[in-house]
Amino acid sequence: MSNPSRRNFLRGRLSTCRSPALHPPGAHAGFLQLCTQCGDCSRACPQAIVVQSVSGFPELDFSKGACTFCQDCMRACPTGALAQDDTPEWPWRASVGATCLSLAGIACRTCEDGCGERALRFRLVTGGRAIPLIDTDLCTGCGECAYVCPAGAITFTVSQPGQEVQA
Repeated sequence: MSNPSRRNFLRGRLSTCRSPALHPPGAHAGFLQLCTQCGDCSRACPQAIVVQSVSGFPELDFSKGACTFCQDCMRACPTGALAQDDTPEWPWRASVGATCLSLAGIACRTCEDGCGERALRFRLVTGGRAIPLIDTDLCTGCGECAYVCPAGAITFTVSQPGQEVQA
């Protein structure tokens, strides 16, 4: 079980959080200790994708749009939990799940069309299917593919550059 904040303890929110949270760009190792859950980063986000999670900490919600990495959330952070200086590289990369329409034989390449970096492509296989491939060197983790995916098949994981991820 995680160590809930006093606020969440009093609200009865004691369950553990899902595996690593997708905190806004600029979140560093001390993020959870420095973040006061004030919501300034959420209000500053022009795409309105920084939302307060159940735990109270800000997280990105790619169902609302993609991140442009504008750094407005970092500039709005009064505590330094989102650091502009020495910002660590954004480690999140897209991953395609089993609900992908293309894997089911339905012609859909919306994620490929939405990816400005061209990190997503499809390899044709027999049976009218195409397997999505993600080049982690090209993927910025912006979330555009997740935003446009009609099946909600795109998730994000911390990934090592230089990999090609196949669904």
